[in-house]
Parts: sequence; C-alpha cells; structure tokens
Amino acid sequence: MNDSKVEILLVEDNPHDAEMTIRALKRVNLANRLIHVKDGAEALDFIFSKGAFADRNTAEKPKVILLDIKMPKVDGIEVLRQLKSNPNTRTIPVVIMTSSKEEQDVFTSYNLGVNSYVVKPVDFEGFAKAVSELGFYWLITNQSAE
Repeated sequence: MNDSKVEILLVEDNPHDAEMTIRALKRVNLANRLIHVKDGAEALDFIFSKGAFADRNTAEKPKVILLDIKMPKVDGIEVLRQLKSNPNTRTIPVVIMTSSKEEQDVFTSYNLGVNSYVVKPVDFEGFAKAVSELGFYWLITNQSAE
C-alpha cells in the first residue's frame, strides 16, 4: 500500500473487531486506502513516521483515525493525547470506537479533543451499519481542515 494515500488509520488490537471493521468498510467501498495497526505504539509510529514507518511522509495525513481505547503498549487515550497536543496532527479527525461505556473514558476523550465517541454494537449488522455510516461521514460528507 502507498502510505501517502491512506484515508483511514484503523487502530485496533482485537483481530475480530478489526476484521469486522474492514469488512464493513469494504461492503461500501471505503476500505481501499486503509491501514490497520494493532496497538497505540504502532499508531504513533505511523502518524509521526517512526520505526517501521520512518520513510512515510508525515505531511500525508489520514482523513480519519478509528481508535480503540483499551490496547496493549500505548492505550487509545494516550494516542489521542499525543495527536491532539501536536500542532501538526491536531486537526486529524479521531473517532474512538470502543466497547467501553465508562463515563470517565467518554469524558477524558472529549476533554482531549476527540471528534466522536462510538460504543461498538455487539451484533455484526449493527456494527457494520455503524462503521459504514462513520466511513461515509468522515470520508465523504465531512469537510476536513487539511
């Protein structure tokens, strides 16, 4: 994949949830320019062009980041904190997609500047519908600052 064309950065440690997200986006032809990373450390490497992504052009930003909260290495809250505190990445839309309904997670996410907080539906059809609606909104409807 040509990283400069990435529109969606999916940050998800659960392989089942990642597969369902990708499948739902493929159903509506929005997965062509998606990259999936498995934890927050990989996400930060991608965004800031470090580690395995050191050759990536940081000027090329995804149109949206779909971010889980509960992940190994670096959790989603810390990824969000770093993204929104950096002037070069602050305007990238971030959607938290998580199974956490914890009030503190919602509060903290919005305080850090998350653009949307979505609790993952349990059933596949509900999940697929939510993901495809998110994809359409952030890739087609939304006017980005970039």
